[in-house]
Formats: sequence, C-alpha cells, structure tokens
Amino acid sequence: MRAAQLDENAPSHSPEIALPAHMAGSGALDRLVEAARDYAKASTAENTNRAYAADWRHFAAWCRRKGADPLPPSPELIGLYIADCAASLSPATIERRLSGLSWNYAQRGLVIDRTDPHITSVLKGVKRQHGRPPRQKEAVLPEDIRAMTATLPFDLRGLRDRAILLVGFAGGLRRSEIVSLDAGREDTIDSGGWVEVMEGGLLVTLKGKTGWREVEIGKGSSEQTCPVHALEQWKAFSKIDFGPLFVTVSRDGKRATERRLSDKHVARLIKATVLKSGIRSDLPEEERLSLFSGHSLRAGLASSAEVDERYVQKQLGHASAEMTRRYQRRRDRFRVNLTKAAGL
Repeated sequence: MRAAQLDENAPSHSPEIALPAHMAGSGALDRLVEAARDYAKASTAENTNRAYAADWRHFAAWCRRKGADPLPPSPELIGLYIADCAASLSPATIERRLSGLSWNYAQRGLVIDRTDPHITSVLKGVKRQHGRPPRQKEAVLPEDIRAMTATLPFDLRGLRDRAILLVGFAGGLRRSEIVSLDAGREDTIDSGGWVEVMEGGLLVTLKGKTGWREVEIGKGSSEQTCPVHALEQWKAFSKIDFGPLFVTVSRDGKRATERRLSDKHVARLIKATVLKSGIRSDLPEEERLSLFSGHSLRAGLASSAEVDERYVQKQLGHASAEMTRRYQRRRDRFRVNLTKAAGL
C-alpha cells in the first residue's frame, strides 16, 4: 500500500537516469546525467508527458483503492483495471491509458506484456460491447473561416487572432504547432519552429515527432483572407521581431507581452468565433461547441484543398495517405458512383 502511494506521487515523467555505482561522485559526469535527463524528458512532447503522468496517477490511485500495488506490472491487475474503466471510458481512451502505463513502466525499466490474454481478451470484449465509430471534429471550411475572421475586431488582439486562424488553416497546423512558433530561427529554448516571410508567402519550419519539416503557406486571393498579410499586420503592430510569435496582449489591449500563448487559446478562439459567426446555427449552442476544436483547422484544409492528395499529405506532415484521408471530411463522398458504374 505504501509503495503504491509513493509511486503515485512520484514525478513519473522524469526519466530514471543515473551513474553506475563505481562512477558515482564524479562532478563532471553528474552534470552529464542532468543533461541526459533533460534530453530524455524532451523525447516526448510536453502535452504527452502531462497525459502520461495523469494516466499513471489514475492507475496508481485505482490500485490504492483496491488494495493492490502497481509495481511490478501485472497483466491480471491491468485486465481488471480495463474492465473497471469500461463503465465510464471509451475504448479509445482506455487504449491511450494503456499506452501511458506502458511508457511509465518503461521509465522504470519494466515492461507490460500487452499481448497477454488477460489484457487482450478484456480489451477486445470492451471494444465489441462498447465500441462505436469515432466522433470526428467538424472541419472549418473556407466560407467558415471567412465568417469567423469577420467577427474579429482590428485591435491588437483581433490582429493576432486573425493571423492565428488564417495561418493555422492555410498551414494545416496543429494548435500546439501554431503557438510554439518563434519570429526567428530558434529564438527561444521552447521553440517548436519559426516563420520566414518570403516573396511567395510564408515558409514555416516545424519541429515534429520525427524531425524537422517545412510548410509553405502561399498568399491568399485577397487581403481579408491572406495569411501572409494577416501575419505581417500582427507583427507590425505588435512590434514582434524576436521570441514567441503569438503572445498575450496587455490588459489595456495596447501592448504585446513576451508571454507565449497556450494552445488552449487556439481551441477557445475557434469555438468563440464559430458561435459569433453563426456557423451551424441550426444546432444548440452546446452541440455547436462540441463539434469544433483546434483540429478543425487541419481538417478544413485537408477537406477544402482541391489538389493532389500527396500535397495535402506533405502539408499536414502525415507519414501515410490513409492518415490524411481521415482528415478529409466528406471531401470524396459520392465523387465516384459505383452504382452507376455497375450499370444501375
């Protein structure tokens, strides 16, 4: 019981890296241990670290309530945990929690055998009984993004938020990618990329899970919907030429601070402008809010760009065309009519 409680409160996202016993006490090597810990922690995204830490706390608390110990890993115990979670969590959430537990055990030098029948059979049964098609977020289409940006004022906050929406849409960017951008190359330690304004548009360099990639954002057909113009306006009036690109604005609305925006701001911005613009006004407000999120921008570009699929795949940074197709909401429905093609 004591072990479970201690383990629950431990910083599970801090990698266990130490010197061999016969080398301990070396100041130079001790400093390298700290550096190695920092690099190991940076191997996964901040949001992923937080999610994995929350997964472990939930599991450890569950073990404590049941009088069990989370260490060492037990397929039988994890199978019972899955069965208990099935009453309130979706199969997809349970699978994600399993990934979090696997990662946390790995940091402790332990391994979950996810092929063990105690885990696979219970999870398969949960999927059969509780599985349902994934509810994808609604795509923000071109007419939607025009209506959304039209609700924004032309003060400092409005200029910033207009640039966020247009750059995020045209680049097919994740909300975390948008707010991680710097004005210049590696201006800050926590930079996730930077933006260069070029003659043909914007060149966005992003740090992804598999390395660096470049995203080209061309100029729009009018200033009202041009992401390049929107970004240049924000940079000019905010006087940002170094550091985080999208930052908070002072309370009086007259000055850009140095504090980077949270990715939650992008999600809140999308929901707020969806409501103000009257998109899907046929639905109750609560349902409208649940339909749109940060991913709506990526899905909007994928669904709207009438170009070869491989260009969309490259823009979104997907390793496979299949993943890109998941973002293409209704784009290809009924384009090919097999009923007529079959002669009916």
